[in-house]
Amino acid sequence: MSGGKKKPQRVGETLAAFLGASGLAERVEQAGIIPEWASLVGPQIAKVTEPSRIARDGTLFVSVRTNAWMSELSLMEPQLMAALNAKPGRARITKIRWELMR
Repeated sequence: MSGGKKKPQRVGETLAAFLGASGLAERVEQAGIIPEWASLVGPQIAKVTEPSRIARDGTLFVSVRTNAWMSELSLMEPQLMAALNAKPGRARITKIRWELMR
C-alpha cells in the first residue's frame, strides 16, 4: 500500500467518470429523449404515443394507440427524427420502430 491518501471525490464526478469509461454516458444521454418526448414531438403526437426504450443500435421503440396513427407517424418519421436528433452532442436515434399499443 502506498502511504498517501486519495483526495475524496464527489459522487457525481465518480459516476460521470465511470459512465464515460464504460461507454454508458452516451446511452444515458440518448435515453434523455424518453422524458423529453412530449416537448420534442408536440402534445398531439405525445397524446397517442408512448416511447418505451432505445436499443443499443439507436432504435427508438414507440407504442402507438391506433393503426391509423402508426401510418401517419411513419410518414412523418423524417421530421420526427430531425427533432429527436437536434440536440448537439446527444447520441443519434437511428430509426424509430412503431408498435401498436396492447
